[in-house]
Amino acid sequence: MNLLDTHAHIYSSKFDADRDQVIAEIRAAGIEKIFMPNVDVSTIEAMLDCEKRYPDLCIPMMGLHPCDVKEDFEKQLEVMRNWLDQRPFAAVGEIGLDLYWDKTFFEQQKSALRTQISWAKEKQLPIVLHCRESMDETIEIIREEHDGKLRGIFHCFNGNLLQANQIIEMGFLLGIGGVSTYKNGGLDQVLPHIGIENMVLETDAPYLSPVPFRGKRNTPAYLPYIAERVGDLVHLSKEDVAKQTKENALNLFKEFKL
Repeated sequence: MNLLDTHAHIYSSKFDADRDQVIAEIRAAGIEKIFMPNVDVSTIEAMLDCEKRYPDLCIPMMGLHPCDVKEDFEKQLEVMRNWLDQRPFAAVGEIGLDLYWDKTFFEQQKSALRTQISWAKEKQLPIVLHCRESMDETIEIIREEHDGKLRGIFHCFNGNLLQANQIIEMGFLLGIGGVSTYKNGGLDQVLPHIGIENMVLETDAPYLSPVPFRGKRNTPAYLPYIAERVGDLVHLSKEDVAKQTKENALNLFKEFKL
């Protein structure tokens, strides 16, 4: 299989001890590309170092994660805007809203999200959205900001069928990862009712490992397990899932020279 992992933090310090070995395993598993979402100012150097070390595999995005939106978020955004003006990135991400960990800076999260959406529209880039415990709120902002051309991925989608259809109607893709393999993940009630043309695959490594690796460090090398589970749910072979989701991702990131 030739798979694309549309969301993995392979630059994370959790891979510092054995990154070369992990990269070799990723290649052996048939993973062609890894799209790396940025988190905050402190992660930019590590992310770009991974791109430099594995240029045929690792592709960076640029954005400020909602969990890292604090008092200084405008200064962080200024740094990221400068990077976006300096060189190409595949997307503006990982951006969005998070109501799971801390609601203190929710208004600032919304402001940061709208600012970064404006960059994406200006530069004609896709966005990659984090929406933990904030699916409806994120959908509402995307609907308000949509100019008919805005596109992207609702990363780590774990919503219901109504939410999935709202996202698809806006022209966005669903990022499907390890949650699809969980017994109580809920995606078995959603994915059979939407087309594979509306999905991309992701791991969110080092987080959210699929079964049978749940609880362990995740890696893009586990993406075939997700492809197989999605295939079971939508009645396609894992090879067909890999082919279609790869095509979906390449079409989304077409502005970036892969």
